[in-house]
Amino acid sequence: MPSSSMPSTRKKRAVAFTAAAMLALAACGGESGDDGESTSSGKLDTVTVQLDYQLRGNHGIFHVAQEMGYFEDEGIKVEDIATGTGSPDALRIVGTGKADFGFGDLPSLVTARSQNVPVKALAAVNQVSPLGMCSVKKRTELGGIDDLKGRTVGVHPAGSTFIFYQALLAANDMKRSDVEEVTVTPPYENYLVSGKVDAVVCYIDAEVPLLEDAAGGPGSLSILLGSDAGYNAYGSGLFTSDKMIKERPDVVQRFTNAYLKAFDYVLKNPDKTADLLAKTSPEFAEKAPVFKRQLQADVDHTFTSGATDKQGLGAMDEARWKATIDVLADQGVLKGEAPATKDVYDPTFVEKHNTSK
Repeated sequence: MPSSSMPSTRKKRAVAFTAAAMLALAACGGESGDDGESTSSGKLDTVTVQLDYQLRGNHGIFHVAQEMGYFEDEGIKVEDIATGTGSPDALRIVGTGKADFGFGDLPSLVTARSQNVPVKALAAVNQVSPLGMCSVKKRTELGGIDDLKGRTVGVHPAGSTFIFYQALLAANDMKRSDVEEVTVTPPYENYLVSGKVDAVVCYIDAEVPLLEDAAGGPGSLSILLGSDAGYNAYGSGLFTSDKMIKERPDVVQRFTNAYLKAFDYVLKNPDKTADLLAKTSPEFAEKAPVFKRQLQADVDHTFTSGATDKQGLGAMDEARWKATIDVLADQGVLKGEAPATKDVYDPTFVEKHNTSK
């Protein structure tokens, strides 16, 4: 987790913020917001963040915003950035109010919403899914989806990777019986490198660097991206609960402002972000090279799109969300009724930030 010590520049920012707030308090008589919290006392709004999994490169957006004072600049104190055990759990934690903001797989958000988990996406970090199928190139070349037929595929029967796996096969008119499934659990390196399976589902911005190192270094894997094989869906992104949007929209806006400012920094400075992540805990001290490779995969493939070129980072549009919902609904992945696009995302906070710059 980020260090609790505050650099001198952040102390100055906090003092300046408090002084300005005290002046505002004197001017307005100390009025309170609709949520009962003072809007002009100089007290920072405290929130918590729930991540989908163990720390990886694209989680760096939160840590940059924390360590560089972007949250404080917006009058927000992030009390905790908790690692997690998967997107479904992160979505449930935020949906039940046990955390205020979360990060996870947006197709999993659609599935959660179909099960009445009250969460909405605020920003799409991965404009296309970073999920794909990986194999050891010298044994199995994945030139297309048909190359999986008859192969032994490692499957983790839960979470975002399983949602992706089912939708990818169905989108290509393949059945699970077309492959030989072997149940695997993270990390997948041993299954793939030892030859127990021919292919596994993989995030190019998460475990691929580890898989490559175990398989023989960069270039040792054959990677078939879902976005190149009919899986037309968003990847991961920032989300919150319906309750936060309804009851604390100002906090949501200010949090989003800080997050997107940090996102811009991360996009332009992946190496510095990786170094910052490596300093968040002694256990990550040697992981800067892995974080750098994870982030570079996102910079090269997922962070930007035609939509972000026009509308700014984190942009979301209805057509893309409809495609994400459709690819899940059409393949029978959703547990309940397919949600409407208006129920899975709220673009207003990103739009307000991007148009105000």
